[in-house]
Amino acid sequence: MSEGSKLIAPLGGALRPLLLPPAEAAECRQRAEQDRLPRLHLSSRELGDLEMLGMGAFSPLGGFMTRDDWLGVCQDMQMADGSFWPIPITLATTKERADALKPGQDALLCDGDDHAIGQIEVSEVYRADKDCEAAAVFGTQDKHHPGVATLYAHPDHYVSGPVKVFARGKIARQFPDHCLTPMVMRQRFEERGWHKVVAFQTRNPLHRAHEHITKEALQGCDGLLIHSTLGRLKQGDLPAAVRLRAIAALVTKYYAKDRVVSAGYPLAMRYAGPREALLHALFRQNYGCSHLIIGRDHAGVGDYYGPYDAQRIFTQIPEGSLAIQPLHVEWVFWCAKCQKMTTARDCPHDPSEHLLLSGTQLRQLLSSGAEVPAHFSRPEVLAILRAYYATQCYSQ
Repeated sequence: MSEGSKLIAPLGGALRPLLLPPAEAAECRQRAEQDRLPRLHLSSRELGDLEMLGMGAFSPLGGFMTRDDWLGVCQDMQMADGSFWPIPITLATTKERADALKPGQDALLCDGDDHAIGQIEVSEVYRADKDCEAAAVFGTQDKHHPGVATLYAHPDHYVSGPVKVFARGKIARQFPDHCLTPMVMRQRFEERGWHKVVAFQTRNPLHRAHEHITKEALQGCDGLLIHSTLGRLKQGDLPAAVRLRAIAALVTKYYAKDRVVSAGYPLAMRYAGPREALLHALFRQNYGCSHLIIGRDHAGVGDYYGPYDAQRIFTQIPEGSLAIQPLHVEWVFWCAKCQKMTTARDCPHDPSEHLLLSGTQLRQLLSSGAEVPAHFSRPEVLAILRAYYATQCYSQ
């Protein structure tokens, strides 16, 4: 954070990026290859976590969590040193690989193509209680929940230790103009003179309800960060490139100039509902945002969480855990009688007058070429989505 900055301080007071300078990374990688270090292959979720560690988005974490940290986070959202953290950041490996690793040993961290993208100094190898983690983090052990399914699909042993990151990941290379580090994002906010910044988390293109919510939030802030998930999503969600194009079209046509930044981050969604809302707030604080919009069923999936559980959890964490503030919003819809976007708190009319479309319904309309109600989404957004679904139908 630059001297004299008026932006909110990162968690722990300072950013802690773990990405090595290029020359040091090359030397470290070369030395590791010469020493024939053991190789650990990371899943897409773990690659996203490593990228967030490298950028400093997970400050002040220095690596993957120890057993005491993991257990404390599961039980109390608190690491062994007492600091707040809502979701375990862990590296899984097989029992055979775990048995071969020793504390103090270094190991290479590799992607799916076997490229060494980082290094870990092993501090501990331990077996995780997946049932405990699922119940604590996701509130369920149901393997139909996509986050729980991913958890159980990973091996049962975790490797902890500080990490060094050699290079930006595949997502950052694919979206260099969007996958910005917290340090760069803070510089952009300061260049614009923004001190009070509201973030909007999304894994979808923005429709009229999202537009309404974000513009309302902008009334009390200097600027808006539309921050898109670029990591792995569940089956049926739109590819990141399509979502980013749709958001760009909306921002260009319908938002005041120089009030919005559209960017992304490489983290995979966990669909952990309330706990994930806290994680979203935590790393947005590191990006320099003073507020985060928390809407209906934030980071949820199916009917595993109540519609406003993600809002309530902010009242259940110890005071001072986070400096960023949640902006709670209700479900927004178009009312044919009111002739505007509104909420159930303000609108007296029967639900039959309200325009509400689920993601599944919207996908069905777009893939079939049917009309989407005019007040649901802007035509520029629908044109991009229709073009994408047309290619999907054609390919099938």
